[in-house]
Amino acid sequence: MRVFTVLAVAAALTGCAALPGDGPAAINITSQDIESEQSVADYTVIKIDSSNIETIKRYRPLAFANQFRGVGNGGSSTLLGVGDTLSVGIWEASPDGLFSDKDGGASTIPAVIDESGSIFIPYAGRIRAAGLSVEGLRQSIQQKLVGKAVEPQVLVTLNQKLSSTAVVVGDVGKPGVYPLPVRNTRLLDLVATAGGARQATFETVVTLKRGNRSGTTRLEHLIDYPENNVVISPNDNILLSHRPRTFSAFGAVKANQLVPFRTKSVTLAEALATVGGLNDNKADATGVFLFRFEDSDLVRSVRPEVASKIAAHTQVPAVYRLNMRDPSGFFLARHFEMRDKDILFVSNHPTAEFGKFLQIIAPLISNYAVVSSVTD
Repeated sequence: MRVFTVLAVAAALTGCAALPGDGPAAINITSQDIESEQSVADYTVIKIDSSNIETIKRYRPLAFANQFRGVGNGGSSTLLGVGDTLSVGIWEASPDGLFSDKDGGASTIPAVIDESGSIFIPYAGRIRAAGLSVEGLRQSIQQKLVGKAVEPQVLVTLNQKLSSTAVVVGDVGKPGVYPLPVRNTRLLDLVATAGGARQATFETVVTLKRGNRSGTTRLEHLIDYPENNVVISPNDNILLSHRPRTFSAFGAVKANQLVPFRTKSVTLAEALATVGGLNDNKADATGVFLFRFEDSDLVRSVRPEVASKIAAHTQVPAVYRLNMRDPSGFFLARHFEMRDKDILFVSNHPTAEFGKFLQIIAPLISNYAVVSSVTD
């Protein structure tokens, strides 16, 4: 009778989650209360199935582009500014003119717009240049030379637009301050001008700081998602950092560990294989979970019933669930791509908890048997 008492007490402890474990059971993560009330658990559970895998695959992460939408003037100004370097060519109709040489060619005068916004041209004096276009400055110089030079013709060439610059530092080939040409310069253009990344693109992140705004994305996302390749504005600061990607594996897998990405892309199937697959003695094949902070726009697409509770253009905690007991789960795992800092967790099967329970009560039963034998 005492044996049954011991068993009853131990079973009660098991039901109260008193047994040790390496994480929540599948039923704890996907209970009806938590799935229906996001405010209770502060995360959203998304079941990976054939109805949403294509949406998840095709999603374009544009959080980086959204950070700078409407911020900045969208490129370098077409007007001249302090620090710009120029070349001013002057031709005259007569070989005896002020700027003519013996071969009848033009005189080329280098000029830099000084801190007062002006340049100096012989016989024309100081001429206001800052705030003018190249053509506007050309006309101004030519007008100043009328009556002094013989039918002057002027050509102004912009050499370097040092009044509009951006800084590129970090893991690039040639860090430094780079002038922005009059045409729109995009982020990837400037990274290429600075010599490109020293490390693999999928292991490099780029951070753009513009005023009070800052955004970070993988360098490869500038190519994969062209919307993220934003136009650079004057005074932007760009930092490239080598940041290898990793994911963590916990629970009923054969190796709980931190795993680095070895290739550009790693699928969920490959991630499970890397850690040795599911533990046959413990794993609940219906409870394979992946934890990550997901773009709210994607969560709203695959879980429209909770869309009203999630603000747009934010990051929200999401838990993806995959049923590997269903053969289709293996195909779905092939199409689901891992991301940096993902957490992979496989829950224990209920029978594994029962096995722990037996290990705990085995000494009690054995001691009771010895005591009973001595008593008898």
